[in-house]
Amino acid sequence: MVGTPFTASVVFIASPDLLQREGLILRRTWQLFSHFTLLCSQFGRTEVIDNTLNPDFVRKFVLDYYFEEKQNLRFDVYNVDSKTCNLPKHDFLGQAFVALGEVIGSQRGRLERPLTGVPGKKCGTILLSAEELSNCRDIVTMQLCANKLDKKDFFGKSDPFLVFYRSNEDGTFTICHKTEVVKNNLNPVWQPFSIPVRALCNGDYDRTVKIDVYDWDRDGSHDFIGEFATSYRELSRAQSQFTVYEVSLFSMVVLNVTLLSFAVQSEFTFVDYIRGGTQLNFTVAIDFTASNGNPSQPTSLHYMSPYQLSSYAMALKAVGEIIQDYDSDKLFPAYGFGAKVPPDGKVSHQFPLNNNPDNPNCEGIEGVLESYFQSLRTVQLYGPTNFAPVINQVACSAAQLTDGSQYYVLLIVTDGVISDMLQTKEAIVSASSLPMSIIIVGVGPAEFGAMEELDGDEVRVSSRGRYAERDIVQFVPFRDYVDHSGNHVLSMARLAKDVLAEIPEQLLSYMKTRDIKPLSAKPQ
Repeated sequence: MVGTPFTASVVFIASPDLLQREGLILRRTWQLFSHFTLLCSQFGRTEVIDNTLNPDFVRKFVLDYYFEEKQNLRFDVYNVDSKTCNLPKHDFLGQAFVALGEVIGSQRGRLERPLTGVPGKKCGTILLSAEELSNCRDIVTMQLCANKLDKKDFFGKSDPFLVFYRSNEDGTFTICHKTEVVKNNLNPVWQPFSIPVRALCNGDYDRTVKIDVYDWDRDGSHDFIGEFATSYRELSRAQSQFTVYEVSLFSMVVLNVTLLSFAVQSEFTFVDYIRGGTQLNFTVAIDFTASNGNPSQPTSLHYMSPYQLSSYAMALKAVGEIIQDYDSDKLFPAYGFGAKVPPDGKVSHQFPLNNNPDNPNCEGIEGVLESYFQSLRTVQLYGPTNFAPVINQVACSAAQLTDGSQYYVLLIVTDGVISDMLQTKEAIVSASSLPMSIIIVGVGPAEFGAMEELDGDEVRVSSRGRYAERDIVQFVPFRDYVDHSGNHVLSMARLAKDVLAEIPEQLLSYMKTRDIKPLSAKPQ
């Protein structure tokens, strides 16, 4: 996903025992599981507010936001008692650690955290808020026609098309749109087309928009018919009436182009939906088939080493730590498949990792990992590798809430080739019409060629002549993201970045096809 700029406005609420002059330092840090590195870089400082225990800082910080990355921030608060910029010279009042995703995923984009770091002392509270910089996110749809074009071709007809140019600050022009060619017509009507406002005028409603009229030639030497100029503001005035533009060639009017329609529609973003209240529901499904190897042996993909996480655990932690910021209750259903489960030893393809069929939820990603490790001690790895049952299980939940309030993300971590490919394809095709995405991470050295069929980037998944409504599957082999120097934190960050990058677009595609607007954009 392209980085989205945010402004983060900060309000600091201090406790009465703080000193009277406070300043706030914002730092970006990198998290290493339960501890933090000493390596950090200062991002910016607020202004200093004199003589108050409840400062309201004015300065905003503009950050690039990436859903697929864990963006950790540290806020340090100081009492400023001199003009020096040297931080150790000032009194440290407390600090707070937070991920940017937690702020964005919090209710109404406001997050309150206690300040810590001064032993034996209550340090007060910090209140963080974030808002998206909404710079020309509108989409314009317009339609034009022309009449009495010049007869350019030998047989007395023309093949006209229009070229739109956006003016630049240095006086040059950049092409931003071409219409289709209307063949053999002196009175063409071009099809309606849509273009982002930022592409048309870069957010400046009065900036010149130039439109050239050409007659198409097969050899590419298109004949220039004429041109006219307008602006976004002028075009927008035509929403309720036709506007006729005179097309000139060497200062002579050669034809008229008529703007038939002009409509503006807001282009909602992923953040609009999150801020509007859409919750991401994260579900985990783990492969417990025998091909993974005996979990008590170091050769097993499930081996619980006291020194490092397995590939399964790293995949769960990498994806889960990011998604949990967007789920208010932090409760995640977690299932296993392909194992014989006590007490009767029957094979199950959707058994709850916490051994509670009535409530398969685990608390946070740490709760998922704990239940996963416990299951490895109690179930017998078996087979086959069936995906369809757990996909249908999540799809059933997604089908209950299709109003945009919930979006389901299923993470499947597996080591091998699917045994129920036909049923899995059918399940994916059915789920493609629901608010749901599927991430499949392949671990181990197996060949995952067949798995690529499920990732609909190139060819949409189909079953029994029916195609998936949209692409909802992202497959990656974990080995492609392993850092060869042994840096597992880097491996996890690479994996999360790639597998989560498509989630925002997949969520938007569902909302758009259902014409679902963010809750905050709906009439009250």
